[in-house]
Amino acid sequence: MTFSSLTIRSIAVATALLAAGASANAMTIGTNALVADSVQAFSQDTLDNFDVYKITVAPLGNASAVANTTGAFSFPITSITVDSKLKIASGDAKGSALDIVRTFKSGRQVGLVLANFTINYVDSKVLADTTAHGGVTVKQMPLYDFKTATPLALKYKFPLSITGHEVLNDLKFTTTAVDAFMTTLELPAVVRSIVETLDNGTLTQDIAVKFRPKAVSTTPYAPAP
Repeated sequence: MTFSSLTIRSIAVATALLAAGASANAMTIGTNALVADSVQAFSQDTLDNFDVYKITVAPLGNASAVANTTGAFSFPITSITVDSKLKIASGDAKGSALDIVRTFKSGRQVGLVLANFTINYVDSKVLADTTAHGGVTVKQMPLYDFKTATPLALKYKFPLSITGHEVLNDLKFTTTAVDAFMTTLELPAVVRSIVETLDNGTLTQDIAVKFRPKAVSTTPYAPAP
């Protein structure tokens, strides 16, 4: 079952029941009203390559740049899904997007928008809706493969305290993503091997059961036509 808006107490009770093994079914818990964020910090190697090819990244929708940190962007986590074995199966950041743009010396620009991110823990992949500027959206394209530096676990402390922390690292583009970036950003063929092996940094997830000043939208981000 899906909860689009839960009180702190109901989330605490649901999590406690899951931790105790009382639920046999998958559960999706809305977190858009809570302080729950995923932060992507691009690696210095990635930022250096962006500089070489005049590529910029800008947040759209729910996403925002992290203050005082170059190349880091925060995405509100809008929901998490726990499977029937009481393991976290996925997490969504609907409504968040990154606009990745390459500018040529002539001033011409090409780019793509990555939006509505999903961390799929079953397959160890990050997915995103991917849209070339002026093109058609590919829903939930496999974007990164990842490794887990710090596993995510929700910690419940009576009566209302729930926190979660996780770090994913070694973010490598999937073959599908490499093709999309090479084609859309019109990168020279000689850099394909660099794109294929590039470590794009980390994703850090932090969840706390306390309310945001205002709940974030769960409407998927759609680039303007």
